[in-house]
Amino acid sequence: MTPPELDTPALDEARRLAESGDLDGSARIFAELVSDPDGPDRAQAAVGLAVVLDERGDVEGARAAARTALATGHPEYAAQAACHLASSFEREGRRDQARAAWQAVIGVGNAAYLPLAHMALARLAAAEGDAGEVERALREALATGDPDVVARAAQWLAEQLLEQGDPGEAADVLLTALAAPEVGAVDRLRVLLGIAHLEMACTQFAAAVEEGTDADTGALAIELLARTLPLRGRDEDAERVWRYGLEHEDENLAGQVRLRYDRDI
Repeated sequence: MTPPELDTPALDEARRLAESGDLDGSARIFAELVSDPDGPDRAQAAVGLAVVLDERGDVEGARAAARTALATGHPEYAAQAACHLASSFEREGRRDQARAAWQAVIGVGNAAYLPLAHMALARLAAAEGDAGEVERALREALATGDPDVVARAAQWLAEQLLEQGDPGEAADVLLTALAAPEVGAVDRLRVLLGIAHLEMACTQFAAAVEEGTDADTGALAIELLARTLPLRGRDEDAERVWRYGLEHEDENLAGQVRLRYDRDI
């Protein structure tokens, strides 16, 4: 990794040295620029210093430089510095510190870095088993409108909502994502939307069965439920539904279910 794009001659020289492998020389120039509290390139140089020190294996020195850049509040380089800190802490499994750094990225307010930060917060929450925080972070990621992140966040959130038994909300998330401009992974999103609709169909078929409608409608609902459940890998549930219909106390309904069941044999 090389330092960020640099503009002044001193910064250009520091970058050139880093790219040529002279990390010590590069670090000296960056450090000199950072030492000037009123220097116009201090934030930029501090990020460059953090990158170079990290490549040298000086993790704590790199973090100190990144904190200097973050403290400047520069909309670009403070955000880069916070990302550097967050990634550094994540590599060591220090989730609390990483979370604070990603939140600092959000605090800087540079929209270009928000998708990355929100997805990272979702990842950290997932590692701790906090489904509620995962959902919150993923919804924030969706709200950024970034096409690639919207696709990933929608897929992750929809899968979580399906696991939690909320296919209606999963479908809403997927429809919102599919309506986003230039969203990626449309095929996967559409498959998940189909799965959500299958789950909702099962819920409606089951409700129709439980409501004790007329024999024709009841037998139809039982057949549709029993034939849809295997599509979701629920073969045993499907067998129970068939058995319920075949053994129903209403002989008319049971007979109609038998006719529908025999079409499979």
